[in-house]
Amino acid sequence: MQQQAVKHSVILRLAVPVPLRRLFDYLPPEGVDSAAVAPGQRFWVPFGGRKLVAVLVDVVSESPLAELKPALEQIDREPLFDRRSRDFLNWAAGYYQAPAGEIYAAALPAALRKGKPADHWAEQWLELTTDGKGLPETALARAPKQQSLLQLLLSRGRQSRTQLKALGHSSTIVRALAERGLVEWSAGPTVPPPLPPAEPTPPPELNEEQRQVLAAVATDRFSATLLEGTTGSGKTEVYLRLMAQVLAGGRQALLLVPEIGLTPQTLRRIAARFPGHSIAALHSGLAEGERAQAWLSAAAGQADIVIGTRSAILTPLPRLGAVIVDEEHDGSFKQQDGVRYSARDLAVVLGRNAGVPVLLGSATPSLESLHNALSGRYQHLRLRQRAGNARPPQIHVVPTLGQPLQEGFAPQVLRHIGETLARGEQALVFINRRGFAPALACDDCGWLADCPYCSSKLTMHRRQRQLRCHHCDYRRPLLDSCPQCHSRSLSALGGGTERSEDFLTHTFRDFPVIRVDRDTTASKQALDRLLAPARDGKPCLLLGTQMLAKGHHLPRVTLVVIQDADGGLFSADFRAAERTGQLLEQVAGRAGRGDLAGRVLVQSRYPEHPLLQLLLEKGYGAYARQLLRDRAVAQLPPLRAMALVRAECEEPRWAEEFLQQARAQMQALAPPSPELQYLGPVPALLERKSGRFRFYVQITAEKRGQLQPLLARFCQWAEGYKNRRLRWAVDMDAQELS
Repeated sequence: MQQQAVKHSVILRLAVPVPLRRLFDYLPPEGVDSAAVAPGQRFWVPFGGRKLVAVLVDVVSESPLAELKPALEQIDREPLFDRRSRDFLNWAAGYYQAPAGEIYAAALPAALRKGKPADHWAEQWLELTTDGKGLPETALARAPKQQSLLQLLLSRGRQSRTQLKALGHSSTIVRALAERGLVEWSAGPTVPPPLPPAEPTPPPELNEEQRQVLAAVATDRFSATLLEGTTGSGKTEVYLRLMAQVLAGGRQALLLVPEIGLTPQTLRRIAARFPGHSIAALHSGLAEGERAQAWLSAAAGQADIVIGTRSAILTPLPRLGAVIVDEEHDGSFKQQDGVRYSARDLAVVLGRNAGVPVLLGSATPSLESLHNALSGRYQHLRLRQRAGNARPPQIHVVPTLGQPLQEGFAPQVLRHIGETLARGEQALVFINRRGFAPALACDDCGWLADCPYCSSKLTMHRRQRQLRCHHCDYRRPLLDSCPQCHSRSLSALGGGTERSEDFLTHTFRDFPVIRVDRDTTASKQALDRLLAPARDGKPCLLLGTQMLAKGHHLPRVTLVVIQDADGGLFSADFRAAERTGQLLEQVAGRAGRGDLAGRVLVQSRYPEHPLLQLLLEKGYGAYARQLLRDRAVAQLPPLRAMALVRAECEEPRWAEEFLQQARAQMQALAPPSPELQYLGPVPALLERKSGRFRFYVQITAEKRGQLQPLLARFCQWAEGYKNRRLRWAVDMDAQELS
């Protein structure tokens, strides 16, 4: 029997944070006036015995359901999401085949996701009365402090109590103006937490290339631009100048950075360049209240500049004037669980919707962005010369096959490090493995310390006397004897940053060795503190993982050592060669960024590898173009669109069976052809993680439009699949096969 549709003057169509790809209809809460209901507000709703925070997407008058429950409570008086941000999030949910409720939840900071009222962080705002607005700026010339505050309010509009305090305007001065009837207080949206005071810095002189780039990026319309600039070429200065143009027009600038560790130094530089402007930081290193406050200030249009990591792209920005993505090639811009979106790709969609420029900057562009630039979809601009007097570093390969090494270092490499430190300069050693050793083995029976939950070895951390899995974070105490044969002859195989730190500290006793990896930067502001001696110019030896490769300007670093260049050249992941080239180029770019010449020493067991030779002799540009040609032959992204349908389960047979049925369902709708191809089910490169076996089906198509309807139909089928122990996901534009 067919259900009869329900009609009502107001029906709430809500995005509920559950893994179902549809919106849910509710009646308004009892006692709530329908005139007070607006899309973008949050509501508490009952759902399957739970109480959840949902976002109102639309208000309708008819529902296909026969009975509707009322929502429990209206949380917001004013919408948190404006029309443009709702359209953007709805588009993202459709493109990535994600539940709308989950993408709205991902857009909210944790405190608001939990239902905390937005007005909890409301500010008191000082604004001019009608009499105050009618005064000339010089009306209070005999009272200079009152005059200064009057000028501020006339030129910039209302100011919050937090802003007034930061600018040095005392409550006594405010009270004096209020007694004259010139100002009054009102409640309003929050402002970001104040930043530490920064000494204002004037902008440096631009070189001709930088001027040409700025002239080519118009701020009055949408454009997508790839800025390919060699390391140290002044890309950040271009970002700052573009921000200045946007702020001058009364609009907001959004800057995305790949790592939390880059945020403090970026904030300092921006605060020094734009004193008096409101700056909001959005990243996972903030406390819940700080992040909610920053998010609300951005969403209310109070923050002039928003700096954030991946999730900041989902934040409503009503005055958006430009989007800048720094290090656009970085893999951290792709969310690898939950809603698997790409912040870099969404930046282009957001800019198009808002009619504002999008600038993607990198010394080593992703093949996706480079392909878009070479095919004319993006504007392609270049910065080829380093800023100031800096010259590109000299790069030398140090063959290591058959050579006597000390803890992984060739003798001539150690000699160059010693000579660099003795001259009062700094050296940087790159090792992309943390811990003491990547494996622990028994010399007598060959036992290896495996993770019981993942297809991986346990990494030895000697200082904490632990064995750890870097995939699931399983930990166990360091063993003194083999659990298999009880021998005490255990060996640490290979080396990581911790082992190298011990060796280099012993070898170069007169100089500090600063280790930078995830273990040493776990606490807030740790990276900033660790790098302080290097920024002060003191001779030191920096040692670390790829955290050292991104965005750091250390002009006294004149020697960079890459301990092992071979790791990604022989991987089963087709993207590994691209990531290896980017990483090597980025690390090499840390050398010689100041007045002193730089040198890079690259240790390799296979110095004749054609890709390595191409990278070192002709640079990343030629290297990337060769990889694009290889991808075209193999019919792989970015020359073709790709999606993965993933499944994982504690019982591997169930995951494989699900994917076999899924592939059969999709092939019935769209049979294999030269334009649409299927592969799998195949095991992920890391087949078992956290106790669950993982498989995927790969679908490649000539055009993305061929994938979307196919994936949507698959999701409809998969949501009805009866196996609660199995997890599945769609990964559109997948970046990882692991």
